[in-house]
Amino acid sequence: MDRIFAKFATATARATGSPIAFILCVAAVVIWAVSGPFFAFSETWQLVINTGTTIITFLMVFLIQNTQNRDGAALQTKLDEIILSSDAENEFIGIEKLTDKELEALHLRCEKSAKRSQAILQRTHAERKARKNKSR
Repeated sequence: MDRIFAKFATATARATGSPIAFILCVAAVVIWAVSGPFFAFSETWQLVINTGTTIITFLMVFLIQNTQNRDGAALQTKLDEIILSSDAENEFIGIEKLTDKELEALHLRCEKSAKRSQAILQRTHAERKARKNKSR
């Protein structure tokens, strides 16, 4: 059941995100708007578009969320594999499960480390430049 739904959700998300789907929706709205005078802009005429868009929106929310959840999980798994196969710190595996405060603390630690690395690079660059100027 999960596999069938995943395939359906992916195919539907791909199809509804296409230019042709957008054009069809615009055409439907234009046809609905043009038909207004024929139905005297009645409440039933308005109810048709309201009901249709509400039902479609309701269903699409679940399909899009399912697709995003799977994409996010796949991306996270790929990132975890890159971390595991590199010299990166393995403590970053699974950080998506941390609280906001824990993530902020980890982010600040990474920022400090990046600033230290940048300062070292700038010093090294300045030293090389100074040596190069002395040798001239």
